Amino acid sequence: LLSPDDLGIHGEPDETGLTFETNARIKARYYAARSGLPTLADDSGLEVDALNGGPGVFTRRYSGPDATDASNNAKLLRELAGLPAHRRGARYVCVLALALPGAVGPRGGLRILTRRGTCRGRIATGLRGDGGFGYDPLFEPPGEPPGGRTLGQWSAAEKHAVSHRARAARRMVPVLRSLVEAS
Repeated sequence: LLSPDDLGIHGEPDETGLTFETNARIKARYYAARSGLPTLADDSGLEVDALNGGPGVFTRRYSGPDATDASNNAKLLRELAGLPAHRRGARYVCVLALALPGAVGPRGGLRILTRRGTCRGRIATGLRGDGGFGYDPLFEPPGEPPGGRTLGQWSAAEKHAVSHRARAARRMVPVLRSLVEAS
């Protein structure tokens, strides 16, 4: 596996999509065009039911262009203030996109395959734990009762077993295997 830095590719594409899938495809297409190699890219974030799926594709910059984890978490807590646990449903979402240079897609462009993973849970009423990153200290994963542990309190192994990225990656593994077997 090689990173864009390993290949001397600098810069990033503009993530102008309105969905995680579109942004993952934009990134995969951008790096595949510059490398000429099969390219795996992702886009991921948090969707909160009470916010109609927000922050969604704006997860990283939810509190503005200079957002930090702390400012994003503070804004989310303000937005959900007073809501009971049953109205604080949320999910982490990850879409992996695999661009295949030389392969033609159904509409004639670069062939891109996607796989999606989600991790459902709820947003806690306050920060707990310092593990993980981003919204993890606010995210109560499946199986945790209201007020239970957040992903910020789970071990890395526990989190990786249920995470949205792990689920998307497990769904992409058969695709990657078939490519290796075909070559």
